[in-house]
Amino acid sequence: MIKVVILGAGNVAFHLTNFLLKNKKVALLQVYNKNINKIDYLKNAVSVTDKISNLNKTGDIYIIAVSDDAISSLSNQLMLPNKLVVHTSGNVSINELQSKSGKGVFYPLQSFSKNKNINFKNIPFCIEADTSKNLFLLKTFTKIISDTYFLINSEQRKQLHLAAVFVNNFVNHLYYLGNEICEENNIPFEILNPLIKETANKIEELSPFNAQTGPAKRNDKETMKKQLAMLPKKSKEIYTLLSNSILETYGKKL
Repeated sequence: MIKVVILGAGNVAFHLTNFLLKNKKVALLQVYNKNINKIDYLKNAVSVTDKISNLNKTGDIYIIAVSDDAISSLSNQLMLPNKLVVHTSGNVSINELQSKSGKGVFYPLQSFSKNKNINFKNIPFCIEADTSKNLFLLKTFTKIISDTYFLINSEQRKQLHLAAVFVNNFVNHLYYLGNEICEENNIPFEILNPLIKETANKIEELSPFNAQTGPAKRNDKETMKKQLAMLPKKSKEIYTLLSNSILETYGKKL
């Protein structure tokens, strides 16, 4: 049985903690967070601490699931020789881990919210380790949690995280802008849900290039002109930028 300690209380740590507490193939030994109040609700289920000096030293894997900026300084405080310390960031190099121990990355490629249930089996994990021994341990652990993992190095992961910003964070912001238009015109946003799902599902069969539709793809200048006139300045700039990018992609004149 693999013994694990989690450091952090953010969205990823929250979901990992809840999953590992229910998994019989893993022993979750302890959860650490500098603010004990954020993990106090766990004290009846697992050991909790806000002191690095009280960290359980008998684990096999120590998962740092904190903000990117805190990974280096937190790992530098760990005195865990012969242990594997990993972080869960998509944008931080494995070399940012400063602990005198094994190093790895355990990056779940998914968007996490505390109030939304997560099925880890469907989440691809990007993993990396400093030695073949540590990679074997990390692979074994990952297979317990997910059905899919990829060996992705730090430079590839940075590029993957950038791609994820475009297909997830930016797209969600466009949902927000679309929702604003609906609310301002007393239209229920859920009318758009089938369209959103169809667009997402289509990508499983078509490349994004071939899946593109809409007025910019058709170079429908009259429609674009009318829609621009309907938008406030901020949204007008975004509409113009994206439409121009689509026009350029499909070889249309601006």
